[in-house]
Amino acid sequence: MKLAVNSDHWLDGIKHVPSPFFDQRPDTQDVSLLVVHNISLPPGEFGGPYIEQLFTGKLDPNEHPYFGLISGFRVSAHCLIRRNGDIIQFVPFDCRAWHAGVSQFAKRDKCNDYSIGIELEGTDTLPYTQAQYATLTELSRVIMTHYPYIDSSRITGHEFIAPGRKTDPGLAFDWHAFKATLRVNG
Repeated sequence: MKLAVNSDHWLDGIKHVPSPFFDQRPDTQDVSLLVVHNISLPPGEFGGPYIEQLFTGKLDPNEHPYFGLISGFRVSAHCLIRRNGDIIQFVPFDCRAWHAGVSQFAKRDKCNDYSIGIELEGTDTLPYTQAQYATLTELSRVIMTHYPYIDSSRITGHEFIAPGRKTDPGLAFDWHAFKATLRVNG
């Protein structure tokens, strides 16, 4: 897969599912952080349309008991990387997706204002797939090229910008291998 960001800040050649849960960044020139998350719906289950439905406000609260708790959430991420490595984009990169919540990076609050959020389909405790790592590496390189304020030191996990509140991508995510691959093959 050869990824590229177009002039509208969408990736070319992947699935787009526009989310209504975004707004304008305070400064569109200040895209300077990449945040890695995980999500699975229902928790611990993979596949199905539920993540897309959550990020577009179409999750049926009656379809699963857990969905009744979260169906009213107004959340999104810029992209989701499925278990097979496929990418779905929900929000253009120059806009503010609603993924980080109350957060801080390098003593700066409100990470949504200046970050790109990437969700991995997964959990804190189950290993991520090699296809996900490969796609995340390629996507990270493309983002770093297009948004030069982001370098490998400015790629972090949700757990590090919202400690005590969030735990993703969790212990199952191999930061060392990911960052090593990002450096070596970059």
